[in-house]
Amino acid sequence: MRLSQVNPELRPAYRFVRTTPVGHPGLVKLARVVFPLIPHAKAPAGVRLETVAQGGAGDLRVYTPDSGGSGAAVLWIHGGGLVIGAASQDDGRCFTIARDLDVVVVSVDYRLAPEYPFPTPLEDCRQAWQWLQQHSAERGIDPARVAVGGQSAGGGLAAGLVQRLHDDGGVQPAAQWLFCPMLDDRTAGDRALDRIGHLLWDNRANRVGWQAYLGAAPGSPEVPVAAVPARRTDFSGLPPAWIGTGDIELFHAENLAYAASLRAAGVACVLDVVPGAPHAFETVAPHTAVARAYWQRSLDWLTGQLADGNQG
Repeated sequence: MRLSQVNPELRPAYRFVRTTPVGHPGLVKLARVVFPLIPHAKAPAGVRLETVAQGGAGDLRVYTPDSGGSGAAVLWIHGGGLVIGAASQDDGRCFTIARDLDVVVVSVDYRLAPEYPFPTPLEDCRQAWQWLQQHSAERGIDPARVAVGGQSAGGGLAAGLVQRLHDDGGVQPAAQWLFCPMLDDRTAGDRALDRIGHLLWDNRANRVGWQAYLGAAPGSPEVPVAAVPARRTDFSGLPPAWIGTGDIELFHAENLAYAASLRAAGVACVLDVVPGAPHAFETVAPHTAVARAYWQRSLDWLTGQLADGNQG
């Protein structure tokens, strides 16, 4: 991919960015060591952080406004292609959500593939949802005012979790908040995409992530349908969605197709497509005007979904 295709405001941040090196097992191991060592964002005034052990099922990081919050909450799921990453990498984002929206945020350190393939990462996220529901009363949270969100692989897990919760019955998420979500293994199975060289996350890395998670060749008939949000055939009854994506990133086409599937099933869906934006641009270049505007639009949408009285 040529740098000239990137939004001019984002080019400096992506000038030396290529793709995440997950193709070599040694680099994956190194990344897993490095991610937890990255200096954590400092808690802003008015927000406190605590960790909650889950007995091996994915520890939780809980961000709580000093006010106790407005009664709403967000379950956040980090990215990393299903093979790398840690909840702590999104501390800054979660602090901001808790502070600016006055909500409790719970971020889950789900276990990673290939050591823990499907359904373990998704089950860890489901247990995080259950923890949040079980402790909602003591934390002043309305169980019906909880959104599920995530970025990249975390966005895919968020979409998968929403589907799982729908099928399980019970209290449902108020919204699904999906940033450049990784939704469809069939993208990884399309070898023609390999030569494009998408920035930060390309199709070769995508294939490694999906293969590790599925334990089967991406795009093949052996893939368990429940592991891939885009393979679902009935999208009716799912909660409102916001999907953000760049038009030059690998997941652009699958994100548009997923939004179309939701809308065809009668699910309200806002699709925010940013021209010239590569994968996860709001994380790579958060201080640019284009990223700030995108982030604010997403917050405005989520605020409306979590407003008291909006449910039911």
